[in-house]
Amino acid sequence: MTLTAPTPESPVAVDIADHTAAVLELLASRICHDLISPVGAINNGLEFMQEAGGDKSAMDEAVGLVSFSASQAAAKLAAFRMAYGAGGRDPNLKPEDVQKAFSALTSGDGKISQMWDPFGPLGPAKPYPRGFCKMLMCSMMLAMECLPKGGTVSLRPGIGAQTLIFAEGDGATVRDMVASAMAGTAEPHTLDPRLVHPYAIGVLARSYGYTLQITEQAAGKITFTLDCPVPTTPPSV
Repeated sequence: MTLTAPTPESPVAVDIADHTAAVLELLASRICHDLISPVGAINNGLEFMQEAGGDKSAMDEAVGLVSFSASQAAAKLAAFRMAYGAGGRDPNLKPEDVQKAFSALTSGDGKISQMWDPFGPLGPAKPYPRGFCKMLMCSMMLAMECLPKGGTVSLRPGIGAQTLIFAEGDGATVRDMVASAMAGTAEPHTLDPRLVHPYAIGVLARSYGYTLQITEQAAGKITFTLDCPVPTTPPSV
């Protein structure tokens, strides 16, 4: 039996295109939602500066607001670029770059801290597999979302080429459908801006040869396991 690829006009191709478009729209909505707050605060600060006139105290307050909001917007953009953009697969990217970017991302309210050594063992052997730092950032962002009341995100090596990511804190929880979104079993029409992040990360993980899953849900602690691809050793001659 001969199998043919779906043509652009076939129902299957149209369905795939519709699903892809829906996911792209949701991802764009999610990014815009996360950026609108600091960008809006920058605008408010600029308006405040215009109204401050010669009031030095008011001007200093406005400058502080603009500076803080701009740093938050830059931190979110850097994290999104690393997680979703092609920059995340840059071979020059190192775990310490991930730590620095995540620190900037969580510095706004100070609720989330991180505890891991980017120079120590993380699971896979060096040189790290392609996209490893991208997947570290993605995994840590997922862990951060499990800590609505704040807490600590930490990493340590697992078995073999595994990296374990922990979210620990009061009220640590995994929202409904996050696991199925990560696994790609959730239908695109069931996604929303809250679920598109784990869905997109699952797609990225599989495309780079990784497996990311939730392996433990305990009181105050969520564990993600990142199974990294192991380079194949060429046969000896």
